[in-house]
Amino acid sequence: MDEKESYLNPANTIEAVLCHICDTSKKRYLLLLKDKDRFGGGFWNAPGGKVEKSETPEQAAIREVTEETGLEIENLEKYGLLEFYFGKGKSRPDWLVHVYKATLFSSKESKYISSRKEGVLKWFDADKIPYEQMWQDDRYWLPLLFSGKRFRGTFEFTSDSKELVSGRVDPI
Repeated sequence: MDEKESYLNPANTIEAVLCHICDTSKKRYLLLLKDKDRFGGGFWNAPGGKVEKSETPEQAAIREVTEETGLEIENLEKYGLLEFYFGKGKSRPDWLVHVYKATLFSSKESKYISSRKEGVLKWFDADKIPYEQMWQDDRYWLPLLFSGKRFRGTFEFTSDSKELVSGRVDPI
């Protein structure tokens, strides 16, 4: 089983995090264009990744942001929980993703680095988010995060992850 196949049909649910970093002074968000050889490659997404066995989702979000952006976040706030199913008829989600937002951040690096090992970083104005080059579910829950609302969502994609089959997002 190759890496992508194991992400779409894992033996157990993969717990992961996303952390949207907001520069409130300019009303913009930092997104990462994942390298083509990585899961989600070619899509813009928030920094994030899998929760390791020895950490909480909050610790994972802080670690992933630092690894993928070089930024240290100071005010992590949870906004949502998303379940993803890749294929029909599954009784448990393939992925369970905790969604966070941070508005206070700093960097120990001497200058901002826009290209990282995970991909390319870019700031987007809140009204210019590139939904057409993101996972198809993002357009349903991301506006809730932007407006400060908490949510829970469930999404089913085709077994190859290419098309969104169904989805539901509920504010909580």
